[in-house]
Amino acid sequence: MGKIIGIDLGTTNSCVAVMEGNQPTVIINNEGQRTTPSVVAFTDGGERKIGSPAKRQAITNPNNTVFSIKRFMGETFDQVNTEVSRVPYKVVRGENNTPRVDINGKLYTPQEISAMILQKMKKTAEEYLRQEVTEAVITGPAYFSLLFYPLHCHQKNQNQIILKIYDIYIF
Repeated sequence: MGKIIGIDLGTTNSCVAVMEGNQPTVIINNEGQRTTPSVVAFTDGGERKIGSPAKRQAITNPNNTVFSIKRFMGETFDQVNTEVSRVPYKVVRGENNTPRVDINGKLYTPQEISAMILQKMKKTAEEYLRQEVTEAVITGPAYFSLLFYPLHCHQKNQNQIILKIYDIYIF
C-alpha cells in the first residue's frame, strides 16, 4: 500500500499534503508554491494548462480559462445565473439542467474540470514521493448536493464515500 495523500480542492487554490511520520507535510508544487491555483486553461493548440500557467494566460485567453468551477458543482443551471454572469468563459445548460463549460464546442462538467485539478495535485504528490499515488482524502463542503458525477449524496450522515476518478480512490 502506497502513501495516501490529502487534497484540499479549493475554489481559488488547491493544496496537497502527505503524512510524514506524525506530521503533515504540505507538498510544494513545481512552481515552488505550497498552493496551486484552481484554474484550468485550454490553448488554441489544444494544450491544457493547470495551476499557475493557466492563471497566467487568463488575461490573454479569458474565454478558455476556467476558474471558480466549484461554484457550479452540485447546482442546476437555473441556480447559477449570477455565477455565469461573473465569468468570462461560456457556461451553457447541459444534460439534466446541469451547468457545462463550453470550450471551443466541447462541453465539460464542473466535475471534469475539478478532476483535471485533482490530476495536477496527484502528479505533484507523485513527483515529491517518487511513487504512484492511488488513494486520496479530499476536502469538500458538506453542503454540496452533488460532489462528483455520477455520485449523488442522498444520505445526510454518510461518513465515507469511495469512488474512482482519474485513477485516484477518494475516501
